[in-house]
Amino acid sequence: MKVLLLKEPKDSGSDPYIKELGSYNLEATLIPVLAFEFTSIDSLFDKLSHPECYGGLVFTSPRALEAIKLCLKEKSKKEAWSKSLKQMWNCKPTYVVGKATASLVEEIGLIPQGEKAGNAEKLAEYICSREKPNSSALLFPCGALKREVLPTVLREKGIALESLTVYQTAQHPDLQEALSSYFSQQGVPTSVVFFSPSGVRFCLQHIQKLSGDLINQVKFAAIGPSTAEALRGAGVAVSCTSGSPSAPGLAAALHGALQGALQHPQ
Repeated sequence: MKVLLLKEPKDSGSDPYIKELGSYNLEATLIPVLAFEFTSIDSLFDKLSHPECYGGLVFTSPRALEAIKLCLKEKSKKEAWSKSLKQMWNCKPTYVVGKATASLVEEIGLIPQGEKAGNAEKLAEYICSREKPNSSALLFPCGALKREVLPTVLREKGIALESLTVYQTAQHPDLQEALSSYFSQQGVPTSVVFFSPSGVRFCLQHIQKLSGDLINQVKFAAIGPSTAEALRGAGVAVSCTSGSPSAPGLAAALHGALQGALQHPQ
């Protein structure tokens, strides 16, 4: 059965989602939905240069780490990071959501905490269990479309968070063409998986139009609760939500949701 994944392919090697879904005999295809524009890179490095002003770091998106990598492309900044800044930040916690973000944190030499939290709500609880009220602010590089769940929970507990917008999200320029091409060549997929509320906003209407009368046969899946919430808000029934924002989590959830269809193939 065919599964459409609304996400960009992994930069190098085979994508873990395609591999994991393949182990359940699901034929997955990736279509990139989002494009990103990085902003405030100089301001970000200024803040990273003063770890003594902060109590730690918070990352809820791989894009925020890509912004840091952009900072560190400059030789002098990379040297400053390697010689002292990295060690100074490692004396403080680096809180993350999900394995993808955690692995990028490790790539820049930091030690992630809280990756199993899985979403912003659970990460907020995790941070609150470890941070004292009225201590130094946590630095939170984030996107322009960040949800307010984490900042709100921390604020209510008296834990300071300093947000810095380091990227803007837009629709991928090739999205409509890629979707049309997929549906004309592969037909209507058994399942469509959304990876962000932005993906729901940019893709759902196109998919409904391209699916036509077969739309009610499509199983819609979400990578996490905020994406599932966006689908429901758009009037779509969600067949399953991944237990964790990872390839194994999604594959297990989809397999469970599609078992009936697997036993009674159309």
